[in-house]
Amino acid sequence: MILIVTNERDLTSDYIVLELRHRDLRHVRLNTENLPHAQVHFRPQSGEQWIISFPNETIDLSTVRAGYLRRPGSPVISGNITGDAERRYCQSEWRELLAAALSSIGPRWLNSPLAILSAESKPSQLAAAFRLGFRIPDTVVTNSPEQLADFLREGTVIAKPLRMALLQDRDSERVIFTTRISSTIPIVGVNAAPLIIQREIAKEADIRVTVVGKVVFATEIQSQDYEETETDWRRGGHVELVYRAHELPREITEKCVCLVRKFGLRFGAIDLILDRKGLYWFLEINPNGQWAWIQNRTGQPIAQAIVNELEKICAS
Repeated sequence: MILIVTNERDLTSDYIVLELRHRDLRHVRLNTENLPHAQVHFRPQSGEQWIISFPNETIDLSTVRAGYLRRPGSPVISGNITGDAERRYCQSEWRELLAAALSSIGPRWLNSPLAILSAESKPSQLAAAFRLGFRIPDTVVTNSPEQLADFLREGTVIAKPLRMALLQDRDSERVIFTTRISSTIPIVGVNAAPLIIQREIAKEADIRVTVVGKVVFATEIQSQDYEETETDWRRGGHVELVYRAHELPREITEKCVCLVRKFGLRFGAIDLILDRKGLYWFLEINPNGQWAWIQNRTGQPIAQAIVNELEKICAS
């Protein structure tokens, strides 16, 4: 059986489910926000067997031959539990149980939870990419206004968060986009939290590279067509942006595969810059990046490649 761990609103997982159904492969989708509706049973004496029973479905994790940890949601606690402390307690316990249950899948993940956690460190990504021979922008991780000021004396820089790119409260959420900073912008609040500062690279285009095992899909994003998407193509939500399949040089393709493997992953979404001289620069790797939009826009068969890889895991 193939296990997909995600949430109800994850449209990307729908593509995997459709491909699995097309191949008539036995699978189950676990939307983890619904876990508190299940009865869970675990006995270490019985071969570490986890049983998760919903009203209409029972999942025996010992039968899982391959797993795709896509985008798990936080378990939603019953409204009958009203105290803040009690709700935090229940949330924490369900998260702990989920982590323990998923660890039982062992090496049968496309990307294991531990590998994803390790690979999400942007400083580690940059260091690993540099060791593999990628070009990386001149970078400093700091909360020092003085270091930022020194960088700015040499020209415009790009700033982005180390990890948390989403600010959420009860009523709203905001995305922290990659931002261009120049010497004309006052340096305020830099010492409040560390951030990544990089020398700006003049772009020809952004390149999203999706690696599945040894298969590589490169997508060119014409981000420079609009002022608001120049530094971060996600900003503005332009449906007019041009996306097209891109042919990478062989050496860059090989480096991308090596980087994914370096972090113990079978899947990785890598962001590169193609500069105006035709050179490629590494920015970051997302071990759980989105890809359905690429398949929609370019026709690249990423879902097929992922299911192929899951089948290889099943057969191993």
